[in-house]
Amino acid sequence: MKYDFTTIIDRHGKDAIAVDGLGTAPGFAPDAPMEGVEAIPMWVADMNFATVPTIQEAMIERIKHPCFGYFSPRKEYFDSIIDWQAKRNGVTNLEAKHIGYENGVLGGVVSALNVVCSRGDKVLVHSPTYIGFTMSLKNNGYDIVHSPLVRDENGVWRMDFEDMEKRLKEGKIHAAIMCNPHNPCGRAWERWELEKAMELYKKYDVYVVSDEIWSDMMLNGHKHIPTQSVSEDARQRVAAFYAPSKTFSLAGLIGSYHIVYNDWWRDRMAKESSLSHYNSMNVLSMHALIGAYKPEGHEWLDQLMEVLSGNVNYGCEFIEKHFEGVHCDKPEATYMLFVDCTEWCKKHSKTIQELEKRCWNVGVALQDGTMFHGPCHVRLNLALPFSKVQEAFDRLDKQVFNCEW
Repeated sequence: MKYDFTTIIDRHGKDAIAVDGLGTAPGFAPDAPMEGVEAIPMWVADMNFATVPTIQEAMIERIKHPCFGYFSPRKEYFDSIIDWQAKRNGVTNLEAKHIGYENGVLGGVVSALNVVCSRGDKVLVHSPTYIGFTMSLKNNGYDIVHSPLVRDENGVWRMDFEDMEKRLKEGKIHAAIMCNPHNPCGRAWERWELEKAMELYKKYDVYVVSDEIWSDMMLNGHKHIPTQSVSEDARQRVAAFYAPSKTFSLAGLIGSYHIVYNDWWRDRMAKESSLSHYNSMNVLSMHALIGAYKPEGHEWLDQLMEVLSGNVNYGCEFIEKHFEGVHCDKPEATYMLFVDCTEWCKKHSKTIQELEKRCWNVGVALQDGTMFHGPCHVRLNLALPFSKVQEAFDRLDKQVFNCEW
């Protein structure tokens, strides 16, 4: 079946902060555009496409029954995850007992850290850094230690293993967050990179929380390698977190899951997350996952990745060709561009805040990149119909980067 990724969907008034949140949360959301200008949502990381129909079908079928009382997860829920992980990521020997529900990846990250750390402990995180990690760690009393990613001779973001080891050793760090694929840089880590990182973590006895929520969003034929798959030690040392929410744009339904093979860690994570009684599955979220992970979901995702690859290729090529002084490393995963505007801002005597405001005024609602530890960066969501991607870059060309203002 051919799915529709071209229709422009009006999300106004349908509980979407991507459009209705503009101008409502200074410092978080972009400002609303100038009067009379239509905003193109390119900031918050959800998609402007209709999701695969089997999700709605599964939810509607459940809604036909009029009772929504207490429940336990269906066997079909766990079977769906096992099947999905096997087919998409080559995961073997995954059992239902290894899978646990999480309201969200960030809540799961904190639960996992709370088991192996004490408040005030240092946690190693690569930078640029997903803002969710920054906020969650700080809010829960952890001390973030950044190990900056570096570009190699080909401009590819890489982990700096020497820097990582130095910080692990000197800081006596025993917990780390791995973002795989990396957000915001969009790296799909190669096996040798994951192996080398996990060797370091084994050497210094570091427990690793691996956020793999973007693992389905692999661009231009790149493949996801689960962090747990690179060695038997990694299988026991890593708590991995996934969700259908990013893949199928279901964030509003709430529902993620962890895969933890280490019995000791998994049992204590379940205890930790149960203490406040917050971590409770929604019956419709369960059916949404089952609907998403059907064969139609695989087909839909394959078509989506062709669309997103095309959008990302177009955006990166447009920037390189038309925006002098603006740099964008083409991501290998995700649908977000992390764009360095340092040279352009310096040449035109503009701050990154002034540049962002100009983009917002003309309706290109991109995201501030400084909160991701990009000193002069913006972040653009390209998960929208190609016609809107073209329109956005046309505005950036004619009204922002190549005009006087």
